[in-house]
Amino acid sequence: MGLSMPKRAVAFVALVTVAGATVLGTSLLHWHSDDLLKFGCYLLIAILASTMKVRLPGMESTMSVHFLFVLLGVLELSLAETLVIGCTAALAQCVWRTKQRPDPVKVAFNVLGMTSIAIAATYFAYHVSAGFLKNSMPLLLLVAACTYFLANTAPIAIVIALSEGRPLRGIWSETYFWSIPFYLIGAAVVGLVSFSNRFVGWQGALLVVPIMYWIYRSYHLYLGRLEDEKRRVEIEERHVQAEKRHVEEVCALHLRTIEGLALAIDAKDHNTHGHLHRVRTYAVAIAEDLGLVEQDMDALRAAALLHDIGKLAVPDHIINKPGRLTPEEFEKMKIHPIVGAEILEKVAFPYPVAPIVRSHHEKWNGEGYPDGLKGEEIPIGARILTAVDCLDALASDRQYRKALPLGEAMKQIVEEAGISFDPQVVEVLQRRYLELESLAVHSLEETLKDSLSFSHTVERGQRPAAGFELDLKRRGNQTDFLSSIASARQEAHTLFELSQDLGNSLSLDETLSLVAMRLRKLVPYDSIVAFVRKGDLLLPEFVSGDNFRLLSSLQIPVGTGLCGWVAENARPIINGNPAVETGFAHGKTSTSEPRSALAVPLEGVTGLVGVLALYQAAPDAFTSDHLRVLQVITSRVALFIENALKYREAESSATIDYLTGMANARALSMHLEQELARCKREHSTVAVIVCDLDGFKQINDRFGHLAGDKVLKLLAGWMGQACRRYDYAARMGGDEFVIIAPNMTEKAVSERAAHLSAMAQKAGREVCGADFLSLSAGAAFYPQDGIEAEKLLAEADRKMYAAKQLHYERDGTIVMGGIRLAPSAALN
Repeated sequence: MGLSMPKRAVAFVALVTVAGATVLGTSLLHWHSDDLLKFGCYLLIAILASTMKVRLPGMESTMSVHFLFVLLGVLELSLAETLVIGCTAALAQCVWRTKQRPDPVKVAFNVLGMTSIAIAATYFAYHVSAGFLKNSMPLLLLVAACTYFLANTAPIAIVIALSEGRPLRGIWSETYFWSIPFYLIGAAVVGLVSFSNRFVGWQGALLVVPIMYWIYRSYHLYLGRLEDEKRRVEIEERHVQAEKRHVEEVCALHLRTIEGLALAIDAKDHNTHGHLHRVRTYAVAIAEDLGLVEQDMDALRAAALLHDIGKLAVPDHIINKPGRLTPEEFEKMKIHPIVGAEILEKVAFPYPVAPIVRSHHEKWNGEGYPDGLKGEEIPIGARILTAVDCLDALASDRQYRKALPLGEAMKQIVEEAGISFDPQVVEVLQRRYLELESLAVHSLEETLKDSLSFSHTVERGQRPAAGFELDLKRRGNQTDFLSSIASARQEAHTLFELSQDLGNSLSLDETLSLVAMRLRKLVPYDSIVAFVRKGDLLLPEFVSGDNFRLLSSLQIPVGTGLCGWVAENARPIINGNPAVETGFAHGKTSTSEPRSALAVPLEGVTGLVGVLALYQAAPDAFTSDHLRVLQVITSRVALFIENALKYREAESSATIDYLTGMANARALSMHLEQELARCKREHSTVAVIVCDLDGFKQINDRFGHLAGDKVLKLLAGWMGQACRRYDYAARMGGDEFVIIAPNMTEKAVSERAAHLSAMAQKAGREVCGADFLSLSAGAAFYPQDGIEAEKLLAEADRKMYAAKQLHYERDGTIVMGGIRLAPSAALN
């Protein structure tokens, strides 16, 4: 007890124990007894009564009926005799039939502390009150019983409060207050015994034993019923909690099922994620306005998220097609309400979700699908969903068209009221659509966090168990035999000409121009674009025909728009809508604006190279025969583009310095020859400036070659910024750079050299924190110093080395081949 209690509780226990022991010891020092036999009988009966104990609810403490003889002793015995009776009975109560070995501290606190203090307090309260209430025995007994009750229960309640930090009043009222009738009844019994003793003597007190047993049994049964009732209530509460948890789990399961299925739809059709949540926001608000019951509301919430789940049965290329559907494709699309309803019937929702999903494409006039329901035959949830679904579809970007303004979309819905949509639903939607749009935007911001991730790459699994498909391409529909023969002859001739064209040159522009010219004979077009894939973008590499500026500016992310869809799915598209292309300018309609597109993927050896797109101003201008002809030549075009891009890359790497990105020595030589030829034609001048870093070897030696490389890259970047637009800077090798500056005077060269020297100093400080890097420069001028490239480079190199040998002069300037440079020139 003492080890587990806080210090303040231990101090209180010690104080009560010491005080009680003092009271008991003092009383025993003044012991006297008028009738030892009477005292002995009362003591034995009290000990017997102490074995009749009951356990207090919610505690380890017990209570017995020996207090009857404590009260009787207060009335008829001395204080010392009463203390002996009470403490002995309390001791017997502590050790009689206990489940655990009694704690000495608890025993001392209960016997010496609480019991002694309670008996002494009761004794003095009774005898003091007797001076004021001489002829009122009931009131005296009431005072004695209440005093004993308070003094016997308050200390243990205080200990619990100090140990557990709980309110004293709450502990006392919950644990002990219910027993006050027990003390009051005991006081009444003691009063009757005391009254009978006046006539029959103290021996009549022996008759109280059966009464004690009756009181004991009564309270034992009473507490038993309390425990049974408590257990019954706890069992009922557990059942209620279990049922509540079950209901919550079922509701949560349905909600997770709905959300999971909605994510499944999102995985199939990425454009529907925001659409589903906007539709739910609109539909629920309209249903509340129309006063739908809770069950119908729950069904509509689920159906709004799941109405497109049947699209799982529709092929991807139909769902994401950025053009109008063919009749065959529309037949495939029309099955999604039926499939969706069949899927949701398996879920066994506690509300009717499947009928709403099945009927969400029905029309008010009976011309919808799949069942041709009319008017109020259509479930109210489906009528709401149909109108809301159509409004959001019109106001959102889709693969086959751009979004309409919300107000214009609402006008189209109003025009269809009584034809396609329930007029009552349209009236509510028209009244509240602006308010609901703001709610939907806010709701969508929260739901975007739940979007699926499609960027994860699975490293394991190199091939399917059945192997890869070998024949990836199939021919389209057959046409009549005369057209087939004519097309075959044209294809053979075109293929022969293109084979020759594609093999003659590796120039992209030149060869693609020939391809465009020959292709126009077979597939008429107004514009042609060859897009090349660079990362996740399609960039126009070759553009010819109308709308050149518009088509040249396109940058199409793979997976968006018409050509982006073709690139992502590696499938052609015929008569797609160019207006859905990302970056397509939408202004006033012109006669030359393309309205139909034929796009095919260009697949090379290493994968997708790009997309070849043909455009016409007329709608539906391309035929399946055009597509077939284009597919014949695209494999060769893709291979040529792939090879030409590799050649361009190799050519670029041959003229570009790999470290700094500047032109290298080979490129410098070619450019200098071209520049000298221009100077001869135009009788102009050009300066050739050769620069070399001083102290660069120290950087490599002290800080390593990586630091040296960093200095070179930094200086090269600054040097390019310092040059004029028509100047030409190159790295000759090592730490040597050359600048070709047309029409630059000697004074301007001096200023440029000083500027470059300051750049070199700053580069050294930034990378190494040292100020020992500088730059020497020499300049040669055409035609004064020579008319040939080699002679000009040699002269500039000689002057540069001459400047290297010189040191600072006394006036603080640097000498460079006869040109005086100020070393203090600062880099802006």
